Amino acid sequence: MKPGIHPDYKEVVVVCACGETFTTRSTRADMRLEICSKCHPFFTGKQKLIDSAGRVERFQKRYTKTQEIATKAEAAKAVKTAAAKDGKAGAAGRS
Repeated sequence: MKPGIHPDYKEVVVVCACGETFTTRSTRADMRLEICSKCHPFFTGKQKLIDSAGRVERFQKRYTKTQEIATKAEAAKAVKTAAAKDGKAGAAGRS
């Protein structure tokens, strides 16, 4: 290896937002994590984070609205089709 071109590789303490700390080696002076293997739901099997956006609820709300609109449109189409059939049957009977 050429001298003077590589960064210092030193021991650092990594700190997670949950409070977990461990040591590793890195070129960075200090490392702070938002989530680690001790608190990540994939590794713990628990869901600790809350869905703050409410994405599922918003989707269900929009989906029910579109279903209601589609149902009303189908009902209106059925009424219109029935009226058209009645109008044609009445016109055919007069001839």
